[in-house]
Amino acid sequence: MRRAVGEAFKKLDPRYMAGNPVMFVVEIGSLITTVEFLADPDVFAGLITVWLWATVLFANFAEAVAEGRGKAQADALRQTRQQTVAYVLQADGSTAEVAPTELLVGDECVVEAGQIIPGDGDVVDGIATVDESAITGESAPVIRESGGDRSAVTGGTQVLSDRIVVKITSKPGETFIDRMIALVEGASRQKTPNEIALDILISGLTLILLVAVVTLQPMAIYSEAIQSPVVLVALFVCLAPTTIGGLLSAIGIAGMDRLVQRNVLAMSGRAVEAAGDCSTLLLDKTGTITYGNRMADALHPVGGVGDRELADAALLASLADETPEGRSVVDFVASRYDIHQDRSSSPGAELVQFSALTRMSGIDVDGRRIRKGAADSVRQWVEDLGGDIPRDLGPLVEEIASSGGTPLVVADGPQILGVIHLKDTVKQGMAERFEQLREMGIRTVMITGDNPLTAAAIAEEAGVDDFLAEATPEEKLALIRREQRGGHMVAMTGDGTNDAPALAQADVGLAMNSGTQAAKEAGNMVDLDSNPTKLIEVVEVAKQLLITRGSLTTFSIANDVAKYFAIVPAMFLVVYPKLNALNVMHLHNPHTAILAAVIYNALIIPMLIPLALRGVKFRPLDGAAMLRHNSLVYGAGGLIAPFVFIKLMDVIVTTLGLH
Repeated sequence: MRRAVGEAFKKLDPRYMAGNPVMFVVEIGSLITTVEFLADPDVFAGLITVWLWATVLFANFAEAVAEGRGKAQADALRQTRQQTVAYVLQADGSTAEVAPTELLVGDECVVEAGQIIPGDGDVVDGIATVDESAITGESAPVIRESGGDRSAVTGGTQVLSDRIVVKITSKPGETFIDRMIALVEGASRQKTPNEIALDILISGLTLILLVAVVTLQPMAIYSEAIQSPVVLVALFVCLAPTTIGGLLSAIGIAGMDRLVQRNVLAMSGRAVEAAGDCSTLLLDKTGTITYGNRMADALHPVGGVGDRELADAALLASLADETPEGRSVVDFVASRYDIHQDRSSSPGAELVQFSALTRMSGIDVDGRRIRKGAADSVRQWVEDLGGDIPRDLGPLVEEIASSGGTPLVVADGPQILGVIHLKDTVKQGMAERFEQLREMGIRTVMITGDNPLTAAAIAEEAGVDDFLAEATPEEKLALIRREQRGGHMVAMTGDGTNDAPALAQADVGLAMNSGTQAAKEAGNMVDLDSNPTKLIEVVEVAKQLLITRGSLTTFSIANDVAKYFAIVPAMFLVVYPKLNALNVMHLHNPHTAILAAVIYNALIIPMLIPLALRGVKFRPLDGAAMLRHNSLVYGAGGLIAPFVFIKLMDVIVTTLGLH
């Protein structure tokens, strides 16, 4: 708060105030009344001058308070930037000590337990637990490993165990933390289209009012009721849309700060507003709706094969498979069947690595050719060797796929032994969260590379409205563009490199912080918690931002209407006695009416700061119901409040003899 007070005075610089036309005109008016008071000291002029400057300062204070949250967060983030030594991997396998500021894109750094990751990058070798609490605020460490969508690491975070090799992807000064600091400080905040449109509206109203007030003086001269510049300036300030003009910037800044408090970084205010209007949400299945690591859940023998025979073959076929799925098969066989043998080093043993072409892995050992892979690939391989396909294989594969699992068939030469059931589990609470989105009018679509049967089962379990199976990056883009051509604002969450084009095309691209660097660069929001359903909170904050802006605009305009009917009749009552019929509040005289209105006009801004920062409570109502609610609460409130407070101020000013 102390910082905000100081910032309020610093923002009096006309070069800065020019960015807010309404308050800039008020500042000019304050200068005019100051000069008038110095030239002809008068209690009334002095009080008007003080309260006009208070109006400007309160508006600046509101913006400074909103910015202060971001600056405090930026200070906390700066403390995470620890200078450490980067151990860059050399061609001969040795390491060289390099300062983090001298790292180049493409450098590979070795980071061991207890060391700080020197820059943003991707893990290209190894697996480790990483403490990211400095960024996310979560104390639980996370796993980062090579070869998957959880390979991205952030400079300034700490490796807790094991050893990884990180390939640097960011230049010095352009790290994720640097961008976070710039974002939360407001350096990258630009006015959104809605904000610009509202600025134009209130600037137009201000200009019209300025012309109207200036033309009052000739009328006053004609009526032999000449008004001083102080009165005219005060009248203008009272009737101008200063309330929303003073709070507009604070509302936008506070909306983005509320996202930061939920561990979401919005790269622009435009993205926040788009989230408030989105009607379609696309979600990547793996790692978003599901946990992402398909694990071996069961072994199903076929053709009369025994359980242990299938387990032994499954283990051997997985020795060459270094994917999480392959490692899960080895762990499952060891824990369920107590088989730990490793014959990959036997004389003549040849590991067959998994490839996208064959879609199989395996081993050739002791005269046996053992393979494990996709059902259609293994079937074709067995048929090429002259083997037969067991009749119970097809129904079993279809049953596993339709249940949401992934079937991997195991074969020993021309004989099919059975099926490994891999299962990717839907995250807890997904169905309830998607129901909340449905209540907000948001349609959810799951995107996956799985076959249609698997996709349908996962979609039903998760509770999404629709799904796109066997999706390629091109098909994701095409789906987003179709939705956008249909007039829908589209949001997407994702974490993989293959999600990057779709994240860039979507109106709101929420990238998971645990995902790849490409995904984070493509999206216009980053979820530091890597929670795919975080978009629900993003939408709530965005809608709250739009509702808050609309509500306070309604209140401000209603205020101006009420103040017009409150003080204009009192001003010309002496010249035109018949105006007494409009002086419904029976204000004492023109001076007390204007002074009371100026005081109210100044005080209403700080009174509304907490609401601007906190935001109007979001309720999942349709547009018509929301309009009625806001018109009743903020429209009626904006009409009533000035009458009550101006009358109260008029009584106080009159009682104190300040008129």
